[in-house]
Order: sequence, then C-alpha cells, then structure tokens
Amino acid sequence: MSKTMAATAALTVALTGTAAPVHADERHSAGTDPGGVALSAVGTYRTGSFDAAAAEIVAHDPRSQRLFVVNAAAATVEVLDISDPSAPAKLLDLRVAGVAAADGSVVGEGAVANSVAVHDGVVAVAVEAADRTDDGWVVFFDTGGGALNAVRVGALPDMATFTPDGRHLLVANEGEPDDAHTVDPEGSVSVIRVNRRPAALTQDDVRTADFRAWDGDRELHPDVRVFGPDLSTGEPGTPGRVARNLEPEYIVADTAYSAHVVLQEANAFAVLDLRTVEFTDIVPFGVKDHLEPGNGLDASDRDGAVRIENWPVYGMYQPDGFDSYRWQGRTLLVTANEGDSRDRDGYSEEARLADLVEETPLCEDSPRLRDFVDGNDLGVTSPEGLADDAALGRLTVTAADGLREDGSCYEDVYAFGGRSFSIWTADGEQLFDSGADFERITAEAEPDFFNSNHTENSFESRSDDKGPEPEGVVLGEVSGRTYAFIGLERVGGVMVYDVTDPNAAFHVQYLNNRDFSAEPGTRETGDLGAEGLAFIAGDDSPVPGVPLLAVANEVSGSTTLYRVDPA
Repeated sequence: MSKTMAATAALTVALTGTAAPVHADERHSAGTDPGGVALSAVGTYRTGSFDAAAAEIVAHDPRSQRLFVVNAAAATVEVLDISDPSAPAKLLDLRVAGVAAADGSVVGEGAVANSVAVHDGVVAVAVEAADRTDDGWVVFFDTGGGALNAVRVGALPDMATFTPDGRHLLVANEGEPDDAHTVDPEGSVSVIRVNRRPAALTQDDVRTADFRAWDGDRELHPDVRVFGPDLSTGEPGTPGRVARNLEPEYIVADTAYSAHVVLQEANAFAVLDLRTVEFTDIVPFGVKDHLEPGNGLDASDRDGAVRIENWPVYGMYQPDGFDSYRWQGRTLLVTANEGDSRDRDGYSEEARLADLVEETPLCEDSPRLRDFVDGNDLGVTSPEGLADDAALGRLTVTAADGLREDGSCYEDVYAFGGRSFSIWTADGEQLFDSGADFERITAEAEPDFFNSNHTENSFESRSDDKGPEPEGVVLGEVSGRTYAFIGLERVGGVMVYDVTDPNAAFHVQYLNNRDFSAEPGTRETGDLGAEGLAFIAGDDSPVPGVPLLAVANEVSGSTTLYRVDPA
C-alpha cells in the first residue's frame, strides 16, 4: 500500500467509521506493496481443540523438515512432518512427564510444556512444574522423539532459545507469583552449556543470571516498573523486591556472547552477558503518547463505531515476543507491543478507568488532561468527562501508575500495550513505531470485525483493552530485504512490514486466515489467536528456494504454513 493510499484509508476510517473491505481468496488481505512479498496460506494442521492453548510456540528443524509445536493443553510437543507443506501431518508427541533429570528429580504429571527450541537435531522443551512457583525443567529430545536428558531451571520457564552457535540454551524463568500473591519466586534466566551433548549434561552445566544486584547498590532506572506487594523476606541471601518483581518473558540471543531479555510487565528489557552470565543493564521502553499525531486508538467498545482518535493516554509498550537484526553495524530490536498486567486474586493493577476514578478521581488541575479538555473536539468538557463510556471510561488501565504523589488523584492515564510494533536500538532509542496502523488496517480489511476477540465474532470487543494485541514477531530476509511478520492475537492474522531501513519501515501486507462468517470453534472458521511464529528461509524450506512462515494459533489449535513469495 502506498503512503497516499494508507493515509486516505486512515482518514476515511477516522472520519466515517467505515472503510471498503479488501478480500482475497475468501480471506482478508490488505495493502500488498509492489516489489515486496505476498503471503499465501498453503497448509494447516489442526489439533481439534478449541480455546485450550493447543498450538502455542512453533520451531522448525530443516534437516528433518519437522515442526515442533507446543500443545499446552496436552502437556506435549506435537511433531509435524512438513515435507509437503500443503499437508502437514502429525508424526508423534514429545511427552515430558516421567523424564528423569540430571539432579535426580523426575518431571511430574501435571507439568506443562511452555516453549520449544531446535538446533542441530536437538530439541529443548521448557517445562513448568505442576505448582508454577516451584522450579521447572528443560527436557532435551532428539528430533526423532527420543528423550535425552533434563535439567532443573528456575520457576515458570516460559521461553527457550539457543544461541546462534548452538553451544548454549537460554531459558526465561518468569517467576510469576501464585494466584493468592503470597509466594513470588525470583525471575531469572538459566544459561545451559549444551555444547551439542545434551545427554551428558549435569546440573553443573546450568548457570543462573538474576537481578539481585539491583536490590543492592545498583541503581534502577525510575521508569522500570517495580510495583505491587513486596514479598521479599529481607533475610540475608534472599532476593529482594526487584529480583522477585522482574519477570523475564522472552529472549533473543543476538550473538554467542550476548542476549536481550524482555521484562514485559516492567516495560523494560535487560542486557545479558553470556560470558559472565550476568545482567549488565536494565533499559525502560518508555511510553507511547496517544495524543501525538498518528498514535490514536479506539478506546471504547461501547461507542458503536470505528473511532481512532487521539486521547490523553500513555500506552506502556510492554512487548511479548521480539526479534533482532543487524543494520549498519548495529543490533536493532523489533518488538510486538502486546501489553500485560499483573492480575491475580491476591493483587490486581487492572481497572476500567470509570471504576478507577470512582475511588480516586482524575486531577482537575492536571496540565495534560486540562490541555486536552480545552482543545478537543470529541465532546469532553472536563477531566471527569473522560470517564464516560464513549470516551475512556471503558478502557482498561493500570492503578499502579499516574497517581499524584499525595495519592489524592490521577494526573495521567496509563494503558497496557502499544497496539503496534516498534524498532529500537540496543540502547533503547526508538527508531520506528507503527502508530495506529494496526487498527486502521484491520478496520479497512474487515470493518464489521476490526477489533474482534479470538473466541467470538464481534465488532470491537477489544477496543477497551489492547486492540488487535500484537503477540509475536519474527524477522526474515527475502530477496535481500528484511521483513517483520507480526501476529495479531485477537482479531487474528499477520501484519507484514519491510524493515530493511528502520527509519523508513513500511506496511506491505495484512493477511488473516479467518472466516468471520463461520462460528468460532468450527473447522470453517480458520485460524484464531496467532501466538508463535517461525520464519523458514528459502535455503531451509521443504520447497527449495521458497521461504515459509509457520504460525501457531492457540485458540483454534491450528498451525498454518504460508508461502512467502515476491509480490
């Protein structure tokens, strides 16, 4: 789509709430840029489960042309043969329960597979204990399904990835608290020295990077979110507030010597030195100002229209999945700005704005809110009016940020996620953000369902939360250009951007393999809840020279393969 076309479509949506849909092969495909790439769905494997996290994370082994897909519902990893990508077929399950670990423990029944990574014929599965506040495991298999070994890692291992040389496996131990919020394990990253010999691993091959230095004399940037109940004991040798509060979500191993780790709820990322197995820095992402031109959002599920407007809201980027690439000798991070909150029985930061201000009002003298009230044409005549349902009253916000120091009122409003993807330097400088593109593009492609949920066909049931909710992103090179493929968890589908020049990234295509005329939960509905993505380069593809994109969809329990062809 040209910039002129995109601007025209965006203006049409903003002013009228409607836009002409673009259809392709009974699915929705908007904005293919000349000279770019075009996705087309070629084959799908379905588990038959609905809304049960039956297809979450996906990894590819080019030697065997097998996909490894986490089926959390069955506590297994499903192994799919994709030698014919038009007909992916299940071969077997990798079952983690009962595998003996190097420390003498055994992976118990009730353990949950959370993530999978593959390198040089070795498959690593991150496994959460039945009690997620207990230490988990990594279980190693060969690509034929034989269990090789297991080692213990931290609490709630949620993501695993190999370093580029395959010598180390990195595991993000999220360390979330229990539902009562009375037990809060330490967040950490396990660094496992694999050296291509997983069968011989001992527990001594596992080292742990933690955040305890920031509980000591190391200064934490004030924009890194550390909040909620303080469950640190204060006893010597135990982790304190910061170490327990930070929860590693996702890791990208940039080189054999360094990695970046997203701390989603903290709205920050950490830099990990793999030689010393120590975190060297924690960098905040900052916030997105939805008042800035191009950064509007549809903030209400009760206004009955597509209203992408500028509101006095700060969006915390809080990415989930991310990837990295090199540009002009620099490492760049590409993030899917999903957003996430702490929302448990024992503590929750979430509230609708209307409910939040019933107890603690918005500050009538807030300069930001006052300036908006004085200058807006949306019918808001006072800060109090922002809490109306047709304004920001329905928006899910955090109670943990924006409060005036004396606790009397909220000076600012903070929402979860950026409804976008971004490109950052390794120092945290933002080079690009997609602004309001995702909501504008989905409104253009399917105006009757532009902010639909993934378990139902609805018009804008996610407008009051995180919109299309970008979940994961993967990068791939095609014909010498670099593309970002971003999965949208709620409305569904994949956004494609050319990010070859991060200062001039542009939208290429949106393809949603979902049929809104079918009932969710039926085979006809297609894919729901894009979760994990894997790019298969042309040299590694079962179709020689043709790149593929694999997308695991957690709600529909399906894994779909797409061709990535020159447009």
